Amino acid sequence: MPESTAHATELASQYISQVTSDLERNVKEQERITAELAGLQEQLATLQQDHTVLVTMQQALGVPAATPEPPSTSSAAVPSPRKKTASASGTRRPAKKASAPQPEDKKTAGPTGPTLVDLIHQHVADQSKPRSAAEIAEALRRAHTERTIDTKVVRTTLENLVAKSRLHRTKQGSAVFYTATAAPEPLAAEPQPEAPAS
Repeated sequence: MPESTAHATELASQYISQVTSDLERNVKEQERITAELAGLQEQLATLQQDHTVLVTMQQALGVPAATPEPPSTSSAAVPSPRKKTASASGTRRPAKKASAPQPEDKKTAGPTGPTLVDLIHQHVADQSKPRSAAEIAEALRRAHTERTIDTKVVRTTLENLVAKSRLHRTKQGSAVFYTATAAPEPLAAEPQPEAPAS
């Protein structure tokens, strides 16, 4: 019996060694994947922030939103591998024609309300004294809690409105303030020259 006991002890020792080695590899692999996952989550957060800024800029420029929404990140499920499609095997299917988005009049409210450009211009026009970009952005955030309003986008929009002569910019030291430009006077109808009598 001592030989079988020695054999069992040796076998148990090999199992212990193998399990210990497997556990170490498992822990190292978990650490590696956790680090990768943290990096990917950081990249995802950056992309989501960029997406928000880009959508806000798109709204500020008055472009109708025709971009797809990003996928939901609430589910942590790993997607299944993609199946090989006809286009991947060399044959191409004709692309579907996307219906062109209809241009919206910037003066009218779109499906989500007025554009950011209109909101900013109206807010500045309603003010009795000059306001900074930060003050304007904060006032709009308070007034329109359903919208994401970024101060940088507001500043860019204000500068665009200045370039279009819809707003006036003044500098006081290092601070920049904005006011609405005076509405142009309506032109009086010019008299038409009389046609010579024949």
